[in-house]
Amino acid sequence: MRIFKFGGASVKDADGVRNVVRVLQEVGFEDTLVVISAMGKTTNAMESLVAAYFEDKRRISIVLEEIKDYHQSIISELFEDEKNPIYEKVQLLFEEVKGFLTWNKSPKYAFVYDQVVGYGELISTSIVSAYLNQEGLTNTWHDVRELIKTDNSYRDAHVNWERTENEVKSRVDMSKLNITQGFLGSDDNNFTTTLGREGSDYTAAILAYCLNANSVTIWKDVPGVLNADPRNFEETQLLDEISYREAIELAFYGASVIHPKTLQPLQRKEIPLHVKSFVNPSGNGTKVSTGKGISPVIPCFIVKKNQVLLKLSTLDFSFIVEDNISEIFKLFHDHRLKVDLIQNSAISFSVCLDNKFGGLQTILEELEQKFKVICHEDVSLYTIRHFNDAAVKSLQNGKSVLVEQRGRETVQLVVK
Repeated sequence: MRIFKFGGASVKDADGVRNVVRVLQEVGFEDTLVVISAMGKTTNAMESLVAAYFEDKRRISIVLEEIKDYHQSIISELFEDEKNPIYEKVQLLFEEVKGFLTWNKSPKYAFVYDQVVGYGELISTSIVSAYLNQEGLTNTWHDVRELIKTDNSYRDAHVNWERTENEVKSRVDMSKLNITQGFLGSDDNNFTTTLGREGSDYTAAILAYCLNANSVTIWKDVPGVLNADPRNFEETQLLDEISYREAIELAFYGASVIHPKTLQPLQRKEIPLHVKSFVNPSGNGTKVSTGKGISPVIPCFIVKKNQVLLKLSTLDFSFIVEDNISEIFKLFHDHRLKVDLIQNSAISFSVCLDNKFGGLQTILEELEQKFKVICHEDVSLYTIRHFNDAAVKSLQNGKSVLVEQRGRETVQLVVK
């Protein structure tokens, strides 16, 4: 059994869906489970729908209609017969979204988010599955919420591995072509949960672990894992092969090509991960495996934008010690602020944070009661693995460096 994952960019339009067929025909599709993300920027659009629900309900119908029109244009281009069941199935899925937003009584943003946003994946996989069947690639469509069971930590759910493994093994026929969604799971009450933004790679790894898969392949619009994101850096180079450890380090620091949670379950069972191009399926791509000592010999650049840098110092110039730090980190945990860098001295403490859940303003009010707080918003955190002086200087030029931290293999810069 092989696990393939196609992201939103690979199915952003009708040509993208046709290309998925081409890739599967070229590399084979027997004994394969395909994980597919929402189409194009649909997740962003679904997030706008959730925002409309909480901020201006008059916009719900407008946003929903835009999302519907986008998918209908893809369907009409792929399926000439308007009596094809896919038209009705997608219509019913949109009616479910509308129905939920009508009868829901929960005021909790994270809960509503998970119940709504996941429909992007349900719709995309329904379309792709129907098109594959039309083109002769007979497949079984699975609702991944029946496969991956989690707790109720909405927007960042934790997998119940024992239940998930039992469900996956009992429901997936490993001898066939299977299609399912990334990003989603369900809790004990069968409410939809999500595994964290960009969590479809993690889904592929979960399913691979449960099925003892031979390999996982992530199909991207780049030739493999590069030493930097070509959207932010010039003259990038392909990394032919790297170890699990190196890939985990890159993912931890924010390399977007592999989701941070993806590697651990694969490493536990030594399942190799391939990152390949859906534009050039025959290309070698990058292999991530258990090989020792496989690490890049060139600097690898990672940037995380829209970060927050907090600089804290005590009001009475006393030391910041364990009790202060534990209190600060409890606040970060309670408000779901992800820590990306820490630097401290006797009377000051600096931390670079990801404010993706919007808890910053609340935590600032609490911190200012006990500390002098300097807050820099919209900063960028640059990380260089296997750095050299030239690599560091290339990032320092023309930028205001607020924090610099060096280790044996890694340097990090917070810049404005």
